[in-house]
Amino acid sequence: MLCAGLVCAKFRQPRWPAFLAALLALLVAGAALRSVEWTRPAGPPLSASLLQGNIPQDLKFDPARYARTLATYERLATESRARLIVFPETALPRFLDRVEPEYLARLEAVARRNGGDLLLGVPFRDGPNAYFNAVVSYGTSPRQFYGKRHLVPFGEFVPPGFGWVPAILNIPMSDFSRGTATQAPLAVAGQKVAVNICYEDAFGAELLPPLPQATLLANVSNVAWFGDSLAPAQHLQIARLRSVETGRALLTATNTGITAAIDRDGRVLARLPQFSEARLDVEVQGYTGLTPYARWADWPILALSALLLIAVSVLSAQRRRR
Repeated sequence: MLCAGLVCAKFRQPRWPAFLAALLALLVAGAALRSVEWTRPAGPPLSASLLQGNIPQDLKFDPARYARTLATYERLATESRARLIVFPETALPRFLDRVEPEYLARLEAVARRNGGDLLLGVPFRDGPNAYFNAVVSYGTSPRQFYGKRHLVPFGEFVPPGFGWVPAILNIPMSDFSRGTATQAPLAVAGQKVAVNICYEDAFGAELLPPLPQATLLANVSNVAWFGDSLAPAQHLQIARLRSVETGRALLTATNTGITAAIDRDGRVLARLPQFSEARLDVEVQGYTGLTPYARWADWPILALSALLLIAVSVLSAQRRRR
């Protein structure tokens, strides 16, 4: 972004020496900062399995497909020997209290057999008027819960006065409650996992509250809504940037892709092809510590922008007086 700004400024004010000096300083500083290890390993590497059920969006909430969907995810999970198993967003397309207890018991038995836990994406009801797009843990650790905080308008919540929109569009589960603003990372499989759901990871500052306690990030998504478009690839790029900003590895499990594991430097360790039913088995490292962004968020750039705005305003006022 800064490079693009410098290029734009160069063409408006063509001063080659100043432009080249600023561009060189920016590139050198960036390269130097890349060599700094802001975070350090926390514990041994963790074995993880990311499940991609590849359920078409037009069939996801079809009651006739329900049993097959559950069987797909149970098979993918049962075949895993990983200590952490991650399901996609709303992998089970029913409220948790309506899912057969025997099925949930079998999933929990798989996690316990592996000596770890699984993170289950599922709608969750907490009373008659509160229900969440959620992730619930099952396994050797105590049961834990994450409720999505940043909801999508019309897709996950309905602004006042627009209740007729989801009725016309026939969008299932389109008026969720918001999770609390500060939620502790989930202590599972020997790590502390900061969970986010779908495009919550598009907002870098919103992933910072669980730090520095969180040692690992996990994103669960269902981008099947976007079909064979640029959105899944864009979402993977967004996730890579969040890893760099926080200095944490990130696991992203999606319904139809792109399911991937990303290291703390934004490098994709492994990924699944889109629109395939598969399981991604990886080993990831947990990390502790704080990057500059995790420590100060957007405040430095906001302060710098304010100072530049003030400086430009002062210079403009002085020129007008002349």
